[in-house]
Amino acid sequence: MHGTSPSEGPGSLIDVSGLQVGHAVVPGGGSGCTVILGPFRGAVEVSGSATGSRELHTLEPRHVVPEVDAVLLTGGSAYGLGAAQGVMRWLEGQGRGYATRMGPVPIVPTAVIYDLAPDRQRPGSEEGWRACEAAGDGSMEEGRVGAGAGATVGKFRGPERASPGGVGSASVKVQGWRVGALVVVNALGSVVSPDGSVVAGVRSDDGGFLDPDTPVLEAGSGQAGGDLSAGQNTTLAVVASDAPLSQVQLGQVARMASAALALRIRPVYTPFDGDLVFALSTGSALPSASEGGEVSGQQLLALGVGARMALETAVLRGVSSRSGV
Repeated sequence: MHGTSPSEGPGSLIDVSGLQVGHAVVPGGGSGCTVILGPFRGAVEVSGSATGSRELHTLEPRHVVPEVDAVLLTGGSAYGLGAAQGVMRWLEGQGRGYATRMGPVPIVPTAVIYDLAPDRQRPGSEEGWRACEAAGDGSMEEGRVGAGAGATVGKFRGPERASPGGVGSASVKVQGWRVGALVVVNALGSVVSPDGSVVAGVRSDDGGFLDPDTPVLEAGSGQAGGDLSAGQNTTLAVVASDAPLSQVQLGQVARMASAALALRIRPVYTPFDGDLVFALSTGSALPSASEGGEVSGQQLLALGVGARMALETAVLRGVSSRSGV
């Protein structure tokens, strides 16, 4: 297995064949949504305690639906779940969805971040539709775009001391397969680099960054702290590969990839975050064991490590890219 080389750069989720990504922002900015169009097999790892979601159960191996048509990441807290209706309308117009007697029913697992603010609109059906219309596999904006338009990190001392979050993406090659990641970084905690330095987080009085643990311990001891209300944060991530992985294997990849959030965000998986990781496969139909085409345990391990690597890079890019609104 190898990671990205200097010549190919960090890549993005759309390096995985079969995926398209589109962003839409609400009028006036400050919130939006990001759609990943498939179809693909999927799984999800929910690590946070304040998750807002829709149709996650369709990603369970026992569910009758063999694959889903899109994944939607959106702002607007629970109100933003309505943006999935626009994605469904768009997919229905394309004749895509789970086949039923009355026609196809698009399946769109959705997860939200909290970015509500006074006088800020929330993503709805129109934004979901526009994100699908904008989706493509040629290039992808990062930073304060789509679901990351209103994202922030480092909120222990309130919004005035927080840093901008956003959308980041990256990809690596793993034994001939491509593994990509996309993340919406909207964490209560701070984002740290591999050397442990803070790259985005709680601002100090002099404009620098506080150590990630200091405001946590101060708040826990009753000293000055920000608003730690549950549900006002959340980091949403997607990892994907063109390897032919089953839903059970994708669940293992999602679990391994979620370690990236623990490595790059301090603290993470808190009582006030709704963190989760989707894992997707666009690989061809799964071969039978008799054909000797299954992904081996060693290959699955390598894919999980690659997904973690790509997601680590994506988190750092989510707080360093400044394109979009």
